Amino acid sequence: MSYHVRRKDLEIADKSALTKVMRTAKYVTIAMCSGNQPYLVSLSQGYDEEHNCVYFHCFPEGKKIEYLKSNNTVWGQAIIDKGYIYGECDHHYVSVHFSGKVTFLESIEEKRQAVICMMKHLEKDPEPLISKLNLEKLSRTTIGRIDIEVMTGLKSKKVSM
Repeated sequence: MSYHVRRKDLEIADKSALTKVMRTAKYVTIAMCSGNQPYLVSLSQGYDEEHNCVYFHCFPEGKKIEYLKSNNTVWGQAIIDKGYIYGECDHHYVSVHFSGKVTFLESIEEKRQAVICMMKHLEKDPEPLISKLNLEKLSRTTIGRIDIEVMTGLKSKKVSM
């Protein structure tokens, strides 16, 4: 099912602006559903612009894993919150919504690339951590990849990109 953005005056139509939000936001919130029961979780992330995907790591068992094994389709959101504007009853923000499918990585090389992507996204100086990357530990780490199929965005009128 496809929807259009109702407020065209707030829409972010430029793909480079959408990807800038994804590169800037330190976490995403994803919604999932299993057995007609919704679940929502926020995750630290690494956005890979070349492959248009989001990487995340998580514990290898639990509610999120069970939901995603049952139904790997997710809806996600990345927000850059510029704050509530007192006295104006307004909020400055930029948000990107996306949908996609989650795959859990098996290959140690793909896991290594995903973790490097996350480190570069989240760390101010990722190189010392990258140089210490433990492949043994990484082989036991659960890493998911959200392959983005649709991406849309909105921003408040007074926020520039």
